[in-house]
Amino acid sequence: MQEHTGAFSNATGRALEQGGAGQPRYRRYQRELITPYCGRSVLEVGAGLGEFAAGLTGLDRLVVTDADPDAVALMAQRFAGRPEVEAQQFALGNKFSLAEPVETVIAINVLEHLEDDAAALAGLAELVVPGGTIVLWVPGYQQLYGEFDRRVGHFRRYTPATVSDAVRRAGLQVEVAKPVNLLGGIAWWAAVRRGGSTAPNPKLVAIYDRFVVPVTRAVERRIPVPFGQTVLCVARTPAAR
Repeated sequence: MQEHTGAFSNATGRALEQGGAGQPRYRRYQRELITPYCGRSVLEVGAGLGEFAAGLTGLDRLVVTDADPDAVALMAQRFAGRPEVEAQQFALGNKFSLAEPVETVIAINVLEHLEDDAAALAGLAELVVPGGTIVLWVPGYQQLYGEFDRRVGHFRRYTPATVSDAVRRAGLQVEVAKPVNLLGGIAWWAAVRRGGSTAPNPKLVAIYDRFVVPVTRAVERRIPVPFGQTVLCVARTPAAR
């Protein structure tokens, strides 16, 4: 795959923020948590190069979007052999329309980049069928906010309470709001808050993916965790407009 350019590459650290092909276990972990809340038609906003979307199979329709036209072009090439997938340019916060609404919108590490998060969520709700879902994967806990967050343009990190507040202000119902990735949160605190790192170390990320993610998945399948690197939130649109 060719080197990406434009806004995608200019957003410092975005590739590391999203994760990628070098983090296969983390991607499986994400999908394991997100896909139970997805319908048969899905829109992913801020999809980057389609690393998460590549593992979404068996859908009737999958729309992948990004603000960067270069990223969109690369995704169009990547998914050229999958007729159910379409790639479009879309910057969350701007007007966007679909020929047909989807059952689910997924936004991974996107909402924290928007100053008015409730307005952005209300806009996304217009793209979802009545009673559909918006699945949010957002950075967790302001105690973990550091130089990396500032560099990539995060307005905030969330708790279950604060992301739930944004969802309700958008006129949506909170179905799930919980912390995930406890061990990742501890590692992030040590590296970024205490260690002063301005970006994840690729070697440490690879070690984390290989050894820590399997333990995280095993632990969180059995017990709820009180804190995490990420907050998972599922919002449901009103059953009737």
